[in-house]
Amino acid sequence: MGIFGKVKGLFNDKDKSKEFAINKVDNSDSKDKNLLSDKQKLGEGLKKTKKSFFEKLAKTVAGKSVIDDSVLDDIEEALIASDIGVETTLKIIEKLESRVKKENYLNSNELNSFLKEEIGTLIKDSCQSIPNISDPYVIMVVGVNGVGKTTTIGKLANKFKSQGKKVVLGAADTFRAAAVDQLVIWAERVGVEIVKQDMGSDPASVAFDTVQSAKANGADVVIIDTAGRLHNNVNLMRELAKIRNVMGKVIDESPHDVMLVLDASTGQNAIEQAKQFTAATDVSSIALTKLDGTAKGGVVIGISDQFKIPVRYIGVGEGINDLQEFNKQDFIDSIFS
Repeated sequence: MGIFGKVKGLFNDKDKSKEFAINKVDNSDSKDKNLLSDKQKLGEGLKKTKKSFFEKLAKTVAGKSVIDDSVLDDIEEALIASDIGVETTLKIIEKLESRVKKENYLNSNELNSFLKEEIGTLIKDSCQSIPNISDPYVIMVVGVNGVGKTTTIGKLANKFKSQGKKVVLGAADTFRAAAVDQLVIWAERVGVEIVKQDMGSDPASVAFDTVQSAKANGADVVIIDTAGRLHNNVNLMRELAKIRNVMGKVIDESPHDVMLVLDASTGQNAIEQAKQFTAATDVSSIALTKLDGTAKGGVVIGISDQFKIPVRYIGVGEGINDLQEFNKQDFIDSIFS
């Protein structure tokens, strides 16, 4: 069959069209981009955030000889507009106000140094690499639909496999056929095992089968997908609690990591989603997607500060290798460089 016949076949088959879309995204990595280091990719990804953040601050302090109450108000407005969040912004302003009263004057360079130092204290230290344990390390992934949850799982599986780890995926979002289909495509593309059941099956049953299979077959990492949209918070809490409980019966203390996936480009909506999920379950890490396509990267600061949960991974591009471990110092250096 010629190339046009193959493409036509892909578009005629709904499931295969999704595979075509994912292949298209993954192939977006150019050779030049692949040559960039993680730190360089981060710098490129934060360009919009940096431009927005410093343009607002520069306009605020331009031509000012002192930082008085009116300038503090303007700085507060600039920080909130950068999606750092009201609660975190007020903490920064309170500290800045105290320092201004003590030193009487801060110029723009001193202001930037203060902000860099203060933001460093607000962001929780990054997660470390997964520990070596005798049983498979279980990650339960939560988050609303549309934030890039399935894509993040696929990229995580690729990252772990490239480290020589045996990975098993569990398709426990049984409420959406598309979620299972997409995860199957990712499993095939990355070359990892996936456990799934029919649509509408009990998600906890899928999770149980997944960890049981992973343990029996000597897997290193298990990644469990979960439903992103349930009727209300009560249902969400019950479903997630049930999934956690059944996995804990197979592997002690699992899941070892409950990872919340958030879309950085949604700004304050991401903070609201974090509130809902941290109320529903014990979230232990965060993955922030689409950081490269937004000027709202300040949300990293607000989320880390408000919820005291480390950001473990960030998405800085569409390619399969563009999910990187979050490094607090690299993030701050990229914003203020």
